[in-house]
Amino acid sequence: MIGIFGIRKKLKALGIIGINKRNCNFIAPNNHRSLYPLVDDKLRTKQLAIEHGIHVPELFATVETEHDIGAFVAGLDKSNDFVIKPVNGSGGKGIMVIVDRQNRHWIKASGDRVTEVDIKRHLSNILSGIYSLGGMPDQALVEYRVKSHSVFDKFSYKGVPDVRVILYKGVPVMAMLRLPTRASDGKANLHQGAVGVGIDLITGKAIGAVCTDQRITHHPDTDELLIGFQVPFWPELRALSTKCHDLVPLGYMGVDIVIDQAFGPLVLELNARPGLSIQICNGRGLDQPTSWIDNFLSQEGNSIPTTAEGRVALCQQLVSSYVVSS
Repeated sequence: MIGIFGIRKKLKALGIIGINKRNCNFIAPNNHRSLYPLVDDKLRTKQLAIEHGIHVPELFATVETEHDIGAFVAGLDKSNDFVIKPVNGSGGKGIMVIVDRQNRHWIKASGDRVTEVDIKRHLSNILSGIYSLGGMPDQALVEYRVKSHSVFDKFSYKGVPDVRVILYKGVPVMAMLRLPTRASDGKANLHQGAVGVGIDLITGKAIGAVCTDQRITHHPDTDELLIGFQVPFWPELRALSTKCHDLVPLGYMGVDIVIDQAFGPLVLELNARPGLSIQICNGRGLDQPTSWIDNFLSQEGNSIPTTAEGRVALCQQLVSSYVVSS
């Protein structure tokens, strides 16, 4: 049996970073507090993205007060599918995905039915701040429901998969695909039981997978082999992720992107405090690629490219360097 010191040694050899190092070495020195509202507030993020020509799911409505709830629900007669989410929510909490309608009921991604009363109650809970960061009063967004690309049909349970790309100083350093499961209620959230799939930054192919912190090779609900799966639109998606650094210049940031059947890659949201499970999915830590970038910048005359294309090229140099060294 491997003792705690043996585990620490193994994690260090893989370059795995923990929460303390993430907070002290990555977030604190690289993410200016003044930029946090731009990513924590999903409405502001969406508005900024539109201004910069970055494609996002269409915004249908905002619900700001209890008075707005009745008027919004009264206007749902012709709406068969949409997504409700808190403006300042985190971790996928408070998101209601409506996929269809049957008479006076709406159908959630999980298959459960909801009524007008359920929707009103959910909106009221959002406004009260139940799902917001710090429990502060919030607003609700109602937006276009992404229709997942057909390539994911056999690799996802009901919900919409997304791709998270970690940017360090604007350069992609790690990526994963998150696949909904029955346990996650159709949501692509690892903490709720979704599958995390490590993605090769160059090819866009799956290289490893985990679910509830256990390494797996097949999707737990569909039993499809995950290793080797090719993420569609990978070059466009990778470029789109690094363009988000121009949108919000955080030094350490997660970019969540979905792939719609009709519209292709769409930026779903940005995260100033991305989690660390992505390292387990990839079988490699964040220490090595981030150290490579810091070493690159320490050399005279080197700087981070100002264009998304340049940062993608630097990403390719980065991956080539640690592939050769491993």
